[in-house]
Amino acid sequence: MVAVFNKELLSWYLITLKLKETVEAGIQNSQSPTATRTIEYPSEQPEDHLLKQQQQPSDSLRIVINGDKNSNNFEEAEAKSPEPDWVITIREKLEQARQEDVAGAWGKLSIYRVPKCLREGDDKAYIPQTVSLGPYHHGRKRLRDMERHKWRALHHILKRTRQDIKLYLDSIKEVEEKAAACYEGQIGLSSDEFVEMMVLDGCFILELFRGVAEGFKQLGYSRNDPVFAMRGSMYSIQRDMIMLENQLPLFVLDRLFGLQSGQPNQRGMVAKLAIRFFDPLMPTDEPLSETDLNRLESSLGRVATFDPFSDQGSLHCLEVFRRSLLQAGPKPEPRIWIKRWSHARRVADKRRQQLIHCVTELSNSGIKFKKRKTDRFWDVKFENGILKIPRLLIHDGTKSLFLNLIAFEQCHLDCSNDITSYVIFMDNLINSPADVAYLHYHGIIEHWLGSDAEVADLFNRLCEEVVFDFNDSYLSRLSEEVNRYYDHRWNTWRASLKHNYFNNPWSIISFIAAVVLLLLTFAQSFYGIYGYYRPR
Repeated sequence: MVAVFNKELLSWYLITLKLKETVEAGIQNSQSPTATRTIEYPSEQPEDHLLKQQQQPSDSLRIVINGDKNSNNFEEAEAKSPEPDWVITIREKLEQARQEDVAGAWGKLSIYRVPKCLREGDDKAYIPQTVSLGPYHHGRKRLRDMERHKWRALHHILKRTRQDIKLYLDSIKEVEEKAAACYEGQIGLSSDEFVEMMVLDGCFILELFRGVAEGFKQLGYSRNDPVFAMRGSMYSIQRDMIMLENQLPLFVLDRLFGLQSGQPNQRGMVAKLAIRFFDPLMPTDEPLSETDLNRLESSLGRVATFDPFSDQGSLHCLEVFRRSLLQAGPKPEPRIWIKRWSHARRVADKRRQQLIHCVTELSNSGIKFKKRKTDRFWDVKFENGILKIPRLLIHDGTKSLFLNLIAFEQCHLDCSNDITSYVIFMDNLINSPADVAYLHYHGIIEHWLGSDAEVADLFNRLCEEVVFDFNDSYLSRLSEEVNRYYDHRWNTWRASLKHNYFNNPWSIISFIAAVVLLLLTFAQSFYGIYGYYRPR
């Protein structure tokens, strides 16, 4: 009995080993779709045969692995498995596009990313170097030093007004969606982070505006403050704050200023403060008179109900500054979408943007240049062969200023191209350092750059890859008048005569003597012939 029991244990042990080997082999060959295996008992001894027959009714150790059956199971598993990651990503992008299209986010867009085609000229002109405002450059490593000064500004405001920070956060939270719609693409910040950034950056801007207008000492800042004082760093801050990608919606600034002043419904005051703050960036050395400044401020604050997305309201500080440059400037006909992108619009390359000839050619044709006394640098006039151009001041920030203004005019649909027209007009006039020197001699251009060649290179690079409609320029009619005068041959001959024979007193005397000699010779010949045919 004991021996039989030991044989039974031995049989079970052998069966277990064989089963283990078979299962492992089946897992390795599971890739074969038609694999069919049968696990059988090992070769049995006669003594074991009786034991197997006794256990056959409960044969649970017999295992069959059917490859075809497993294949069907795999197909069912694949059908129930989730979609690949790249398909899920595509579906998410389509959903995002649907939401943007339904929400009409493009209609409220006003703070744009500068197109890559415009960045190829000088990317540095569009990227802030000192302070970041808004989400586009938020968190940049080299701009983090200014963050602590932003918190100082917020602390001064709360201390001065004795208000709680929650009042500002709740107020901006109400317009969070509206503010986020002003920016292009994904912001990359959570809702709370976005509201915090709007409050912090907005209060920093307002503190600078009020400090320049009222005096930083009146706001509680030290005379030696590294930021909130009229020091050298203020100019670099102003230059960064005028960049297109470094803007905050004006209605956010109006709301924050209303909380500070206790007048939530007040509109237009921030625009007035912005004009005074950015006045040093004006591209002219003839500042606005007090009368002109008051008239401009009243025109900006005239609208009682302020809508940041209407044609009457300002969008951000760059747009306010642009309006202050143009003032009551040229008003071209309203443009619709079809007209803006019709075949008449083309890239303003050197072969197609020539509205007018350069200074050297125009002066050779008899056109004179004269400085026009006005603070509106764009207000060019042409009368009686004299081209009157206001004085233009060119400094280190002029390039960045013009590039950002041109980028805004290129991106914003409901915006004229007046600044672009003026820059292209000046680009046509200036082709060489000699043209810059001629305009400088007549008091039209004043620059702080190294040489006249740098000024010529600046204008020749400002409008690369710019889309421009020549027929929609406020200077197109003036250019036609100048070209007609240039094409008149008598004007060219007269200018050549004056240049060659009347450029100094001795040339004039020589010319008069030659004319007198010619007249005397003609008289002598006449009387000689007359006396021959009609003698006395």
